[in-house]
Amino acid sequence: MSRDEQKEVPAVRPLPRGRHGLSPDTVRESQRDRLVEAMLRLVARRGYAATSVPDVIAAARVSRNAFYAQFADKEACFLAGCERNLPEMIDSIRAAASGAGDRWRTALRLGLAAYLRWWQERPEYAQAYFVELPRAGERAVEQRDTAYRPFLDMLAALAARARLEDPSLPPLRAAIPRLIVYGTTEFIASEVRAGRAATLTSSAGDLYHYTVALLAGPDHGPDHSIGTTPSA
Repeated sequence: MSRDEQKEVPAVRPLPRGRHGLSPDTVRESQRDRLVEAMLRLVARRGYAATSVPDVIAAARVSRNAFYAQFADKEACFLAGCERNLPEMIDSIRAAASGAGDRWRTALRLGLAAYLRWWQERPEYAQAYFVELPRAGERAVEQRDTAYRPFLDMLAALAARARLEDPSLPPLRAAIPRLIVYGTTEFIASEVRAGRAATLTSSAGDLYHYTVALLAGPDHGPDHSIGTTPSA
């Protein structure tokens, strides 16, 4: 990595030099956090293919031995970074949707707004996850398929709530949650690729209509009596 490139990617803050009294576990955890943070920043700015282990080591300010004590290879480090904060994001969606009471459409609107806002506030993470992760190999694709599971479950639960509210709704087709998750993911990826990660919440209304139309069926479109464009 050249000096200009080092300036391009801010180094992750290292531990204090010398005797610091920290436990070995604390040191390893700090090293791991710095490595995955450096990996995500570099991949977001350069792309996965152009990012090397030595680049990550330099940005994280750890040794080569420390890297390989944590990760088998570049791909393992990148995948750890991509999945690191997903539980936090899922929690934010559930917390937002919990304020909807019994109304499934409101739960969807609030949860979707929280989801888009979460990515909008993390543009480098969004670039790495939506654009570069599919380019990182078979294991990366498998990991993202696994990461879809909580979203599929949330949509299935939302569809069940919708049918409790309105028993006239048709049975949910089995493929619908997957169509929503895959379609939404690719739409967001296209926005990030186009440099619009900072305005993802502006798509909330369109994604809300899309999801309601699929979950409720063609004869039960979006409820225009409630707001469908959450604020950023």
